[in-house]
Amino acid sequence: MLIEILDETGRFRRRERLARVLRRVATVVPLPPRLDGAEPEMTVVLVDDAAIATRNRADRGVDGPTDVLAYPLHEPDDAGFPSIPHLGDVVISLDTARRQARSRGRPAWHEVAVLASHGLLHLLGYDHRSPVEWAPFEAVQGLAEAEAEAVDRSRSAYRSLRATS
Repeated sequence: MLIEILDETGRFRRRERLARVLRRVATVVPLPPRLDGAEPEMTVVLVDDAAIATRNRADRGVDGPTDVLAYPLHEPDDAGFPSIPHLGDVVISLDTARRQARSRGRPAWHEVAVLASHGLLHLLGYDHRSPVEWAPFEAVQGLAEAEAEAVDRSRSAYRSLRATS
């Protein structure tokens, strides 16, 4: 899976780690078939609360910031719609992610990975209007957190190994 990460805030320093987690998550969710051999793609756009609040109001009619918005390029019921490699965009507020991370006792970049994974499911046509529909989101978000922790551990192990060399 190809993942483009655009940081409109200039504050996010874990782009490669985030992409690694999303690629791992993408291995367990059913992605659409490749079109002409092209890998599925998604874009993650990182913004601040003001920017996401503007989008939230314009696109959902809801005042104030939210944590994540997803903009799929097709709807699940688009019968006969050609499969395209770009799934869509996921927009995440770094401000909201940081507050949520603090309240959950985890690193902010882990929260961003969880939110991006949540957004990926929306790009694939999933929704969570009921507890049954929420189950895949809970599973994928748990996987994203576990993968983020594994990435941190591997980087820590690498640093320790490098320091002893």
